[in-house]
Amino acid sequence: MKDKKIYYSIGALLYCPANNESIVRSITKQKFGTQYSLALCLEDTINDEFVKEAESIMINSLQKIYEYKTEHDIFLPKIFIRVRESVQIDDIMQRLEEASSLVTGFIIPKFTPDIADECIDAVLDAGKKYGRTIYMMPILESGAMIDLRTRTDMLYAIKDKLARAEEIVLNIRVGGNDLCKHFGFRRHNDESIHNIKPVSNIFSDIITVFGLDYVVSGPVWEYFNGEGWDEGMRKEIEGDMLCGFTGKTVIHPNQIAVVNDAYRVRRRDLEDANAVLNWSKNSISMVAGSQNNERMNEYKTHILWARKTKMLAEVYGIINETLS
Repeated sequence: MKDKKIYYSIGALLYCPANNESIVRSITKQKFGTQYSLALCLEDTINDEFVKEAESIMINSLQKIYEYKTEHDIFLPKIFIRVRESVQIDDIMQRLEEASSLVTGFIIPKFTPDIADECIDAVLDAGKKYGRTIYMMPILESGAMIDLRTRTDMLYAIKDKLARAEEIVLNIRVGGNDLCKHFGFRRHNDESIHNIKPVSNIFSDIITVFGLDYVVSGPVWEYFNGEGWDEGMRKEIEGDMLCGFTGKTVIHPNQIAVVNDAYRVRRRDLEDANAVLNWSKNSISMVAGSQNNERMNEYKTHILWARKTKMLAEVYGIINETLS
């Protein structure tokens, strides 16, 4: 399990087409608050014929943000660029010049064993070239994962490829809608993707393979307005968390607060986590009732949960509950 807060800090990752010039004003004027991350997308949100144009617009936008940041004290989100191919990584970093310092890392869509090495090399080379850690977030969304006969081999092949770059893999991300499209599925705002068994079974296998060593982020929720959209999103995030996901891809600013609120830690959970983390190694018993005598705390069983809970509380804050 990851033991540093940064891996749990992505939270609500707001997707924005790379050619959206309004992002400059949104960031400089703090329009989205101070608890989110940003993905500038050069892939699915951009017409194939306008990728170069979108790159230029994005580079210009980031340079403007960089210039503004040098003169104003503003919150800057972690910024990621979703590329189409590995060769874009070095090219974009060079063209950004000083503004390259704003880039936290790169998102690699449709990540498979076939492209893994070239993408990993490109990110590692960028880190060496610029003298700092540059992260990557591969997205598991290939329809090839649907085939039960080869899914396990494919997932473990990806994990084996990533092993040499594990420290820079900030999150593993999943493409829920991309997987749904192969079946012709689309959930309503009162339905959770975790109830779509052919897709949730793939998620389960991803968590089983990667969840012990990586933070895996939840799939996008496509509703951001209309009656019940937020309640539906909260319920799906409950399913995300129960199944082992941390954080969520968002496609509208309205969704940011929902994600941040959902990941706040219950005070009783934090109290139990602290009790586990502060357990006396000289204690005869390694099991005890919780502070409110509601459930059992066991050091050997709950230590990983406690570490994760403590980090989530530090990142997202605490919910003060009224106990009956």
